[in-house]
Amino acid sequence: MDTELLKTFLEVTKTRHFGRAADNLYLTQSAVSFRIRQLESQLGNPLFSRQRGNVHLTPAGERLQPYAEAILQTWGRAKQDVALTDSLNSQISVGASPMFWEFDGISEWIHRIYASIPGLALRLESVPRQSMAKRLFDKSVDISLTCEPPRIESMQVKKVREFQLQLVSHKPNCSLADAKDLPLVYLDWGTRFSVEHSRVIELDKTPILHTHSSKMAQEYIINNPSMGYLPSPVVAQSVEDGLLHVVEGAPVMEQQLYLVWSEDNEKTELIASMLDVPFSEVIESV
Repeated sequence: MDTELLKTFLEVTKTRHFGRAADNLYLTQSAVSFRIRQLESQLGNPLFSRQRGNVHLTPAGERLQPYAEAILQTWGRAKQDVALTDSLNSQISVGASPMFWEFDGISEWIHRIYASIPGLALRLESVPRQSMAKRLFDKSVDISLTCEPPRIESMQVKKVREFQLQLVSHKPNCSLADAKDLPLVYLDWGTRFSVEHSRVIELDKTPILHTHSSKMAQEYIINNPSMGYLPSPVVAQSVEDGLLHVVEGAPVMEQQLYLVWSEDNEKTELIASMLDVPFSEVIESV
């Protein structure tokens, strides 16, 4: 299988346009079309429905997409593993939702890992919450950072930190009753958070901003009349600086942070070394 064909397939899937895909790949449109025809010929099925101004995946294309993504991720990881040198002789892939990489202090935890495990190369990947279990199973990710560990017997879980989600606003001395009239910023934190959030009557409204980025949510609330639940490790400095204010009387939502890995991962010794690196010193709650 030519990985360039898969890259082209995924680019057309993303752009839904052969011309834009060609521009992004620095190819001619005819070259992109030729690659897609090659791939379709190899697989024996059309991958795209080509109607004027409306390119979309066929059922076969939809089935191929997750495999194409997994193959390219595995191939990229394989190339890096093979290229390891005497000074960098082992590699671990760490997956997390983008919002976790935004936590203040995560970089210090990563630096502490480097200091504790000589010769280590890290791949830090942003992985959607819904894809994490699959990535751990296919070993394109060795260990993940999450607040919702999968309930799967073969997965090992270690709780590394507790923190809080707090309702904050740009407005000082703001009560929950005052906040009900403010526009809502919704940080998508997962199923359990969604259930708890729905129980707060004052928040029963359409969000003005729905995002997976805690930094983006924070910046919006700082600069616009609004409110939203944000993780304490992200907002701690802004609260201290008076840029954000905790809404009085709003329920605080307790959260936990976990490291998760597959028990049959062949890098268990290396993972164990990572687990020995202190994590609780990294993320401080307000």
